[in-house]
Amino acid sequence: MTQDPMFNLLSATAQGDKAAFAKLYQASSKQLYAVSLRMLKRKELAEEALQEAYVRIWHNASQYRVGKGTVLTWMISIARYRALDIIRYHAVRKEEDFEDNDAASPSFGEPMTETQQGLLEKCMRALDVQQRQAIHLAYFNGMSHQEVTSHLDLPLGTIKSWIRRGLQSLQRCLKL
Repeated sequence: MTQDPMFNLLSATAQGDKAAFAKLYQASSKQLYAVSLRMLKRKELAEEALQEAYVRIWHNASQYRVGKGTVLTWMISIARYRALDIIRYHAVRKEEDFEDNDAASPSFGEPMTETQQGLLEKCMRALDVQQRQAIHLAYFNGMSHQEVTSHLDLPLGTIKSWIRRGLQSLQRCLKL
């Protein structure tokens, strides 16, 4: 059995349990929205990515494998890929730059408090430089592991290890 508190909710979701899915959403939506908003920099696009991510999570809940990371990490990767799809869609259509927005004041859910933000920054600073850089490129800049590999000119296994160990350290530091 896993110690991941979201595992039972995801397992029940895989069986079609709507109440479990609602609890899973409640437990994770703020984190997934924050990732989407950070990547897309526009509230309406982040909300679109979040909605699409949860549709995918509902339909693919049975695809989660315990050995591949925590449920939240799996869900964040789905949200990241949805955000990347939106970025690519708008880039192909040559639409306006994502930098002109009001991302600093999200209206969805509750924004991170100064205390929470300070703790996250403290925990990020405590990481090894390589882990911090890899996590920043992957989660804040929206790069895939392969793109981080190319950007840093390092082997894929090294990047994956840095990110995995860095996320584990963050999780311990934030006591998630």
